[in-house]
Formats: sequence, C-alpha cells, structure tokens
Amino acid sequence: MNILHFLKPVYDVVLVYDDQPLDEALAILTKHRYTSIPVINKDQHYVGTLTEGDILHFIIEDVKCYDKLNGFKVSDVKRHRDYEAVLSDALMPTLLGKASNENFVPVIDQNEKFIGIITRKTLLDYFFEHNFIVL
Repeated sequence: MNILHFLKPVYDVVLVYDDQPLDEALAILTKHRYTSIPVINKDQHYVGTLTEGDILHFIIEDVKCYDKLNGFKVSDVKRHRDYEAVLSDALMPTLLGKASNENFVPVIDQNEKFIGIITRKTLLDYFFEHNFIVL
C-alpha cells in the first residue's frame, strides 16, 4: 500500500517556520489546541517538531518572562526530540512503526522537502473502516 494515500499535504498542515517569532508559534499551537507541530525552514525542509513541553522548558529555563517571547525565534528553542520523517516512498511497516509512537509522521520527498504529515488518527480510522483491526 502506498503511504501517500494517507498524506495530509503540506498546504493543509498547520506548521511553523524555524525563523518565526516564538510568540506566533505559541499562538498557533494554542489556537489549534495542538501539543506538537512540525517545524520547517524557508527551503521547505523539515527541521523538527516543536512541542508545548519544549516551549515551556524554554520559558522556564531561558526566558523567565512570557512578555519577552516575541524577541525569540522558534529555532532558539531546544527541542527535546523530533518526530523522525519518512520518505514519500516509505513502506507501510516503516510508517506504522513511526506512527505508533507519535501523533503524526512528517513526510519528505527525495529532495528532503516537507510535503505533509500522516496522522496516527488517519491510519487508525482507515484500518477500523476496513476491518483490519479486530476488537
């Protein structure tokens, strides 16, 4: 099965850029009620995953004051760990292995450009709809 069947394309993905002001990134996370979000650079390369926890630790350890956030970029935040991206031609076992540990799997093309995400929910919904999972 081709994993692109499950792809949420980049133009439908809520994401942030690594040079975006941190207060904007926090506003985006808050608006959409996400706990994690993909980070890309201006060349459309996947940089990593920004989480609420990353921002919280940054505020506590480095900023010490929320009002100062607009002076920082997303790239200033030390991320605890990034969701590992898969290539667009990855095999299903690879995708499922990654999705079992994360809310979404970033997908990149052969030029390492970010093309979208595949959410764990999309995969589970598909398998439930097609009776691949027995309760």
